[in-house]
Amino acid sequence: MERQDPKLHEIWAQKTIPVVYRQGKSKPILLRLPYADNNRDWLKGEHKRDPKWTPKFKCWETPKSWFDDIIRRTLKRFGRVYVIQPYQEHQKCAPACWKATGFECECSCMGENHGSGNPAGKWHVVSETFAVQWNAREYACRLIVASGK
Repeated sequence: MERQDPKLHEIWAQKTIPVVYRQGKSKPILLRLPYADNNRDWLKGEHKRDPKWTPKFKCWETPKSWFDDIIRRTLKRFGRVYVIQPYQEHQKCAPACWKATGFECECSCMGENHGSGNPAGKWHVVSETFAVQWNAREYACRLIVASGK
């Protein structure tokens, strides 16, 4: 996150709302939680592997495959979670995003349309896929709030 927006650093540094930092590719997920004695056990949940504490960033590290489970359980426990994740600046939203399941989204909608089925009236569908020249990968943040909160 060294070269990223200072606002992302502020979100990462705050201690009241959990933050999930999805680095992309096959890199592990970094997770900051409000302090509790049972965070390690809670985070492990039903997984076989133990989460790893990373002193350098003062956060937990988990496999990328835990992403959706972490988001669901964090929403249930805390009611909201910040997700910092990569996106491609010129990537456009498409039916592939609208039909997706889970929380992982890298298109320019930053998950706003993710899994929505079809955001009516806003889009002219050209095709299921779209080819563009990619700019450098950037990171952005969204706050996910549990329904009913």
